[in-house]
Amino acid sequence: MKRNPRKVKWTKAYRKLHGKELTQDATFEFERRRNRPERYNREVVEQTLKAMKKIDEVRVQREAKFWENRMKDKKSKSRAEAARELEQGIHLIKAPSAMQSEPGLTLPKLAQKTKVKVSTSSNVEMQE
Repeated sequence: MKRNPRKVKWTKAYRKLHGKELTQDATFEFERRRNRPERYNREVVEQTLKAMKKIDEVRVQREAKFWENRMKDKKSKSRAEAARELEQGIHLIKAPSAMQSEPGLTLPKLAQKTKVKVSTSSNVEMQE
């Protein structure tokens, strides 16, 4: 259909262009195929296998860090969106007549963080 792969969302080109995947990393250089035959040497094979494991660990760590950086803002946005949705649909959870009779049944404001000071002497009296 002659579509541009940079505009089709499921392609690697789109994901790399829009910052969804790592584009340049030193570990990608090690993953390239090399079709040149090499003479067998046990030490070289052993070192290669160790290096492959280490490179894989490094790549996984870098991908995880990249993903965390991408998702940093998403948590706060999703929490604000959930609070907005709860505020709009509170009548579905609690009956409107109950909310009118008891004004304390409304949702607490999640955006405003208030600090509450609690004295230790009152806590001790309550526990006894």
